[in-house]
Amino acid sequence: MERSTIVRVHEGLHARPATRFVKLAKSFESDVEIVKDGKAASAKSSVKLMLLGVKEDQEVTVRATGADAIEAVEALIGYLENPLSGLDEDAAAAIAPNPAGAESVPAAPVAAPEPAAAADGALRGIAASEGVAIGPAFAHFPPEIRAEGRELSAGEIPAEIERLKAAIAAVQRRMDKALAENSLSAGDRGIIAALKDIAADETLTGETEALVVRGVDAVSAVISATSKIASEFGGVDDHYLNARADDVHAVGRQICLALLGQDDVSLENIPQGAILIADDIGAWDLARAPLKRIGGVVCGHGGATSHIAIIARSHGIPAVLGLGERINTLREAKAIALDGDAGFVAADPDETVRADFARRVGQAAAERDALTAFRDFTPKLADGTVIEVAANIGSLEEIDAALEAGAMGVGLFRTELLFMRHMHLPSEDMQAETYSALARAFAPHPVIVRTLDIGGDKPIAGIEFPEEENPFLGWRGIRMCLDRPDIFKRQLRALLRAAVHGNVKVMLPMVSDIDEVRRTKTLIEECAAELDAEGAPHAMFPLGVMIETPAAVLIAPALAREVAFFSIGTNDLTQYVMAADRLNPTVAKLNDVTNPAVMSAIEMTARAGVEAGIMVGMCGEAAGRPDLIPAFLRMGLTELSMSPASVPRAKKRIAELETGAGG
Repeated sequence: MERSTIVRVHEGLHARPATRFVKLAKSFESDVEIVKDGKAASAKSSVKLMLLGVKEDQEVTVRATGADAIEAVEALIGYLENPLSGLDEDAAAAIAPNPAGAESVPAAPVAAPEPAAAADGALRGIAASEGVAIGPAFAHFPPEIRAEGRELSAGEIPAEIERLKAAIAAVQRRMDKALAENSLSAGDRGIIAALKDIAADETLTGETEALVVRGVDAVSAVISATSKIASEFGGVDDHYLNARADDVHAVGRQICLALLGQDDVSLENIPQGAILIADDIGAWDLARAPLKRIGGVVCGHGGATSHIAIIARSHGIPAVLGLGERINTLREAKAIALDGDAGFVAADPDETVRADFARRVGQAAAERDALTAFRDFTPKLADGTVIEVAANIGSLEEIDAALEAGAMGVGLFRTELLFMRHMHLPSEDMQAETYSALARAFAPHPVIVRTLDIGGDKPIAGIEFPEEENPFLGWRGIRMCLDRPDIFKRQLRALLRAAVHGNVKVMLPMVSDIDEVRRTKTLIEECAAELDAEGAPHAMFPLGVMIETPAAVLIAPALAREVAFFSIGTNDLTQYVMAADRLNPTVAKLNDVTNPAVMSAIEMTARAGVEAGIMVGMCGEAAGRPDLIPAFLRMGLTELSMSPASVPRAKKRIAELETGAGG
């Protein structure tokens, strides 16, 4: 059984997406391969999979042989075709609350040119995580582990293999213990899970064991095997995969330490606000470090896509990486000034530099504090109208980030991930528990749950989708749900049960006809009657629709008489109005929400809702754009839902409008 597809996983199968892909592949008995450009790799080996260099928008073939081959291929193809399935943990890391209070988590900056000494004596490296910092230097240069170079006798080999296996198992147990700690963020947990997968990967373990069988001692074998694999990663034409070489070395070091019965040098004693200086620091060490105390990171190794950079960005820690051998000039420094925006590092800065950095640090802190003040702020217009600034989330794991950001409820809860995470359709009880937990977490604020928005572009186990020329215009969203009442009624019953636990609202995706709303209302009434007969506690919920098709815009006045609210989904609305696939880079410039045609569609929708007296909100990412918020509010929108990281800035923008400071 085999099937080809175009990869839609963000940035392709790099570390964490590869780990999740392998985990899914291992859940099947069949042998599974993925093929790209005529080269095949086991789908059950994260190292082999990453070395294949599968990128976003490339074509691959998934091939399986065995009793459950059909199920394996369909599930893995579904993962590759669904962008969210490659983003869930990475996105969680990107929107995690920032311990340092940063207003947002920056994206990976573009790598700086080849590092060179600056004219003022500062060192230039790769600007890997934005921000400025100045503080005491904390040099972290653990001793290098060198190959023992022992030649084993034939009689020593079996015991050496067992020693190697025990060391690998010990490293995995240590990582399992770290994964169980509640202090780890979702992003850090994903990174450690990827490292654990490398430690257990058959490519690494097999290569190492083969060397031991040939008489090489275990420590030397680990160093040799990790160096070879890291070199292969370094030769792949992909900056994300190049950065995985550092992860392989980090895992190899941990296995060697376990073989030697040693512990690595700890970061537990790093002073508050200190700048961490290291030739290299493994993601394993940094993820477990007291990150709230680290003022900045300077490294000889690493780049903007390395796990060091990802961890630093997700925790708001400025970082300059890739200094190479010049990192050794900082070993004896007493203080460090670090500019993560420009990629410069100055050792023992003079008073002028200190004063400049102190000013910039203070300015950044003031900006962060200003946004922090909006956490519990209720934005209102000059006439007293409350504007609900809510969060878009897709799982219960994202609740804390949304609450920390000050979200006034949830404007879009994507239920697709609940269906995609399981090999079978989630039961009514499982759904009810999830929706109830969501409602309780944000009560009394509203949570708007979008009913299942699944189509041929992102299939799930348990639903057979037809082959479609254009899944975005096909059997998806409310269309599929109404055709499958066995699935739809299960979700509606769960939502009715959850409504007793908080302020639950429900909205329908991809509506293009009034009859779709009326048929849904009939199903809701049937579900409520069934629950009444069963004596199950439940409550009715307000029903709304997403406005994301041109048809919905054109019939908005009629729809407004049928529903309790509108929520404008700008991502899909833009692609449908502009007739431009939002996943197609060649027409990316057409996917602009500020295009007059799209803005006109939004205004028409808002006018229809306001005239009918219903709430009009927006749950596309455009809702969080400070430059567009004034226009949306003038149109009559009273709810804006966005990524949690954008919530404080949106609240601030509305406050400026209230006072007249924002124009």
